[in-house]
Amino acid sequence: MKPDLILIRFGEFTIKGRNRKQFERRLVEQVRRVVSPFKTVKLIQTFGRLYIELNEESYEAIAKELKHVFGIVSFSPVLRAEMELESIRERALELMLSCVPSPRTFKVSVRRVVKSFPHESQAMNHLVGGHVLRAMPELKVDVRNPEVELRLELQPEGAFLFTDVVPAAGGFPYGTNGKAMLMLSGGIDSPVAGYLAMRKGLEIEAIHFHSYPFTSDQAKEKVITLARRLCEISGVPMKLHLVSFTEIQTSFTQCNQDHLIITLMRRSMMRIAQKLAEKSGALGIVTGDSLGQVASQTLSSMNVIGRTVDLPLLRPLIMSDKQEIINLAEEIGTFATSILPYEDCCTLFVPKSPSTNPNLNVVMKVESFIPRLDEMIAEAVATTEEIVLRPGEQHEAEQAGQDDWF
Repeated sequence: MKPDLILIRFGEFTIKGRNRKQFERRLVEQVRRVVSPFKTVKLIQTFGRLYIELNEESYEAIAKELKHVFGIVSFSPVLRAEMELESIRERALELMLSCVPSPRTFKVSVRRVVKSFPHESQAMNHLVGGHVLRAMPELKVDVRNPEVELRLELQPEGAFLFTDVVPAAGGFPYGTNGKAMLMLSGGIDSPVAGYLAMRKGLEIEAIHFHSYPFTSDQAKEKVITLARRLCEISGVPMKLHLVSFTEIQTSFTQCNQDHLIITLMRRSMMRIAQKLAEKSGALGIVTGDSLGQVASQTLSSMNVIGRTVDLPLLRPLIMSDKQEIINLAEEIGTFATSILPYEDCCTLFVPKSPSTNPNLNVVMKVESFIPRLDEMIAEAVATTEEIVLRPGEQHEAEQAGQDDWF
């Protein structure tokens, strides 16, 4: 079957009441961006729905892009019929004959928005279903658990028929719920956390901490590649802040509190992230924390680390299992890069027995004895390197052979 249109269904933002138009406008902008390479398509917007008129363009190519547009809950390839019974019957039969493999059971579901149409919904179920059954006698009707549900919508714009409902990203259109800073390491978790934050409508700017020369240029390129992938998914430019953490990190190794190094590092990272957030107008900090996964992600550790900032700490993965996170990383195309063997600063100087239950008063006392800690934090913020990533631009590291998951 070669569809005439794609029917797009909006996500949870449709409950937003008076703000709904703002969310719809942003979603339409993002869909328009996705279909812009397809010169003959046309967008048709109605209340609560958006149609893409294909005009001979490739459904498969457009569908591949639509799956990642935040705010779209699902979409369907649609055949359009004239608003009269015989045209609807013929197109319904055409649609059923195109199903692969050929179904054994089906049912017809009619949504009659145009009340002036001469046949009511229940009557149309029989009129359309009967026509299909006469032409396909091997079919049976199963109203409870059909293999195929033939759906007909009688809308002011026309009669639309479809069988497939393709799930999409859902959530809210990108950037409609404010801005947050993403703590982006080179690991598996943080890019997934960034994706989930974007899915809920957050615009994100990424922050990465490096400890050159202890961390390599390859580790830096790895993070740029991860940030670029998130940028490609969002479809809009994204800032990446690269923070030099060497001086601060090495100062912690000299305080004779090895078991607290991870806690001290994370607290300083949070302070730097908040200062960068204030400069960027961000109202939250997103992390890849998953409860109990490592020493710094016990409830006690997160409590001590989180006390350093006033901004909300957003932890999309907090109750996720590792395999769930890996599965989503593979789905969004970050896993292959995340497992490249280049260390980031969080894996340096890791003690054999890091504290899983740090005491806040003890940690604060240790910090008070570290010379120039506040000055070093201010200097790290002042010397942060900022890179603006743009969709469609490719980095040298990616051109070297990591394109297969783009």
